[in-house]
Amino acid sequence: MIATSTVIINNLKITQRIIGEGLPLLALHGWGANSSLVMPLAEKLAPLGYRVYVPDLPGFGESDLPPAAWSVNDYVKFVLAYMDAHELERAHLFGHSFGGRLGLVLGAEHSPRFIKMVLADSAGIRGQASLIGRVRQTTYRAARSGLQALRLNSLADDLGSWYRDRYASNDYKNAGPLRETFVKVVNEDLLPYAARVSVSTLLLWGDQDMDTPLWHGQLLEKTIPDAGLVVFEGAGHYSYLDRLHDSVRIVDHFFKH
Repeated sequence: MIATSTVIINNLKITQRIIGEGLPLLALHGWGANSSLVMPLAEKLAPLGYRVYVPDLPGFGESDLPPAAWSVNDYVKFVLAYMDAHELERAHLFGHSFGGRLGLVLGAEHSPRFIKMVLADSAGIRGQASLIGRVRQTTYRAARSGLQALRLNSLADDLGSWYRDRYASNDYKNAGPLRETFVKVVNEDLLPYAARVSVSTLLLWGDQDMDTPLWHGQLLEKTIPDAGLVVFEGAGHYSYLDRLHDSVRIVDHFFKH
């Protein structure tokens, strides 16, 4: 039975879903998502002997917004406080996309708190901008700075609005009150953290993932000292949902052996 409730963590009201009894498993959703996107996995794992904790991260779902623009490390501190609130000294971790981004830092900086980790289509590696993209961004910044230097701030703002509407990602456009947080988060390259992860890690990836392409997973597999990569053919960014039955079987085997 799923228990939906709220808990206060560092003065923030957090909505959470908890299901099952057994091995503690903390499941973290991706950017722009919420706990409901992880529940199909949690509902399949719970009968296999897991107590799965699935919070709406601050700013997502029905949880309160962060009090300011948060960094990855701010969210990491929240996760640790959430675990402390539930007296979870150690737990398995499942993280999708943004949740995987948090997992990289948690596995590097707070490895004693985690038994094993599964990261699905994890974020955390900065994409390689094309030459055209780099030239376009450099030109835009120079033009905007020039307008500001001439005190043509209104034109500079108009240029900025046009550029964002034309070239910004959907995640940025849809971030709303989390826009500053989004900018801080995506500009952090977590590959150095990945190299220091000391938790045994399994990576799940869709070969058709357009948000965090497969080469991200292949690079993480090479960088994380103890990591393996499972690639689901035909699956996208939500590979664990596209191949739910296989994901449950693989995750359960990995956590128990």
